[in-house]
Amino acid sequence: MRSASDLTARARIRDAALTRFGSEGISGTSVRAVAADAGVSPALVVHHFGSKEGLRQACDDYVLDSIRSGDEAATEALGEVLSAATPVRRYLARALLDDTEAAGALFAEIVERTQVWLADGEAEGWVRPTSDSRARAVTYVSWLLAPLVLGDHVGRLLGGDPAETATAVRGARAGLEMLTGGLFADDRWLSAFTEIDRTTRP
Repeated sequence: MRSASDLTARARIRDAALTRFGSEGISGTSVRAVAADAGVSPALVVHHFGSKEGLRQACDDYVLDSIRSGDEAATEALGEVLSAATPVRRYLARALLDDTEAAGALFAEIVERTQVWLADGEAEGWVRPTSDSRARAVTYVSWLLAPLVLGDHVGRLLGGDPAETATAVRGARAGLEMLTGGLFADDRWLSAFTEIDRTTRP
């Protein structure tokens, strides 16, 4: 049985790894650096996680657990993660950029839950019908996650860190205005892409 001190050390190491991996990536981070950040020996890191790959997997699992909401659409819990400049937020951004297996699984899971959430909204009347519900969910989730990987660019043009409340609200409001009221005043672009889709579909 693990002692309370073992569990505390394990969590401290994991948190240090989240920060390091988020800022420097998996390949740019050493077990020795994580150990130094956590105030433990490299041997203790190996004791708890086996290897750097085991440590990465523990971080992936922690991020997944932070976002999975269990009974609601994953987008609700995801919104909480994206709303603050936390190690989990930075780690997720780096994982998406590095295209880790866990990041791919997380993206797919969020899309699945979002597709169900939007379908429920369509049935209840607060989401507009669409011709391609899968593409709608993928695109919606992509929009939600875009500030993670484009954070520096978004922040520069909106005047602040996208994780800060004022900047996040400004971006979210603009997105909701487009999603609620629409962006284009006529259907010329939709008609053009509908024709392209018709002529290229097998």
